[in-house]
Amino acid sequence: MTIKIGIVGYGNLGRGVEGAIAQNEDMELVAVFTRRDPETVKIQSNAAIHHVDDAEKFIGKIDTMIICGGSATDLPEQVPHFAQWFNTIDSFDTHAKIPEFFETVDAINQKSNTTSIISVGWDPGLFSLNRVLGEAVLPKGDTYTFWGDGLSQGHSDAVRRIVGVKNAVQYTLPVPEAVEKVRNGDAPALSTREKHTRVCYIVLEEGADAAKITEEIVTMPNYFADYDTTVHIISEDEFNTNHTGMPHGGFVIRSGQSDAGHKQILEFSLKLESNPYFTSSVLVAYARAAYRLSQKGHVGALSVFDVPFSAISPKTPEQLRAELL
Repeated sequence: MTIKIGIVGYGNLGRGVEGAIAQNEDMELVAVFTRRDPETVKIQSNAAIHHVDDAEKFIGKIDTMIICGGSATDLPEQVPHFAQWFNTIDSFDTHAKIPEFFETVDAINQKSNTTSIISVGWDPGLFSLNRVLGEAVLPKGDTYTFWGDGLSQGHSDAVRRIVGVKNAVQYTLPVPEAVEKVRNGDAPALSTREKHTRVCYIVLEEGADAAKITEEIVTMPNYFADYDTTVHIISEDEFNTNHTGMPHGGFVIRSGQSDAGHKQILEFSLKLESNPYFTSSVLVAYARAAYRLSQKGHVGALSVFDVPFSAISPKTPEQLRAELL
């Protein structure tokens, strides 16, 4: 049975989903839905391109819709909207608002007999699973999440909004000494500043005051004020050569003990050349799960905590037991 997929949104994430679908033999991309004029959107595959307003015409033709908008404004509106008609997958990543988002989507699912898996990706997502695993296996201990080395899109955008900044990126870096203490099982109490540093690479507008902009960055509340932040002023050529990719990664470490005399460390890590393209691959795997669980009669919203690993794999239970157990 081929799982028929639709994509809503065709930015970096949507393009990544399109490529990931092509790597899965049990899936077919039926259509891409965009808010732009479909005539202006060029995609890699032979799938149809439609305006988002035409999505309702595909009821019964798409098994799972992967929503590729942003968490700030797109997903809170789009996921409940499309969940009226389709099983959905999204990457909503505003952690504090996930419970509220879940309840909203679940209410739509219950009325519409659809299945949605929310907040899919690597954090929230794969990192979340490993935090649960660590706490379950080592109930006495501490969990540490480190992000980076990686480009932070939100923080980069905050810098680009400063008057006088032509272009900018910001990288989040774990503090090596903090990571080493955790890996040694020291269970340190770490402040925000002790866990991560931030590094900015800035291209200035002509005549901009570098010292003033640097000060504005390092004192920016909610973004940089709580971190040791370094600002590098670079040329536009250097920026275009070295800082247009979207690498990221990080690791989750559970440091605990199984009894009074035995330290135990559980660690999961990622090193990503492209943040959105890896996230896309996770979304596609969970699109399979949404379809399978829906076929088994599940109605309602789910998080990654509620989905068995066997549901995201293309392999049969017999293959999994024989090959991977």
